[in-house]
Amino acid sequence: MVKITALMVLKCTPEGADPVILANASDLSSFGFFQRPSVKEFIVFVGRTVARRTPPGQRQSVQHEEYKVHSYNQNGLCALGFMDDHYPVRSAFSLLNKVLDEYQKNFGDSWKTVEADNSQQWPYLSEALTKFQDPAEADKLLKIQRELDETKIILHKTIDSVLARGEKLDSLVEKSSDLSAASQMFYKQAKKTNQCCTIL
Repeated sequence: MVKITALMVLKCTPEGADPVILANASDLSSFGFFQRPSVKEFIVFVGRTVARRTPPGQRQSVQHEEYKVHSYNQNGLCALGFMDDHYPVRSAFSLLNKVLDEYQKNFGDSWKTVEADNSQQWPYLSEALTKFQDPAEADKLLKIQRELDETKIILHKTIDSVLARGEKLDSLVEKSSDLSAASQMFYKQAKKTNQCCTIL
C-alpha cells in the first residue's frame, strides 16, 4: 500500500489568487486505471485549496477520509504531501522541509516570477516520492528508534537462544573460571533469597 500519494510545490500569493504549481509528482498505482485522471484532478484541486489557506510560515494538516494533506508554507513557497492516515506527522513535515530546501537549492528565487503552472517534471520530487514511502527515511529519529528496537529484539533472541540450548545459568556459574568462589557463593545465596520472596 502506498503511504504517499502525491507531493507538490506551489507558489502562494497573499492576494488570494490561485496558487501556481511549480512541481508535482504522484503515485496513483493504488487507483484503478480509469480513476486516475479524476484522482489527479482532485489532488490538484485540494492541493491549491489547502495551499491557499496555509498562512506564510505555518504548517497544517487537513484530514480527508483516510488521507491527510500536510502543508508547509515557507514565505510563499509551499510544499504539500498527500499521505495516508498512518504516515507519522513529524516524518511528513520533515519530508516537506527537505523538499523545500532542495527546491531552493535547485531553483533559487526564480519561483517568485513564475505566473503559470509548470508541467515539466522535477526529477527530485519523483525520487522523493519513492524514497520516502518509508517514514523512517524522512525522519532520522524514527530511523534510529527502529534500529534500536531491532537491536533489542536481536539481543533478546540471542539470550533466549543461549538458554534454549539447555545451558542453564546455574551450570554456567558453576563452570565459570572467571567467577571467584565468593561470587559464586553470592549468586547462590541471592538465588535462595529471591526464591523465598517470590511467594509474596
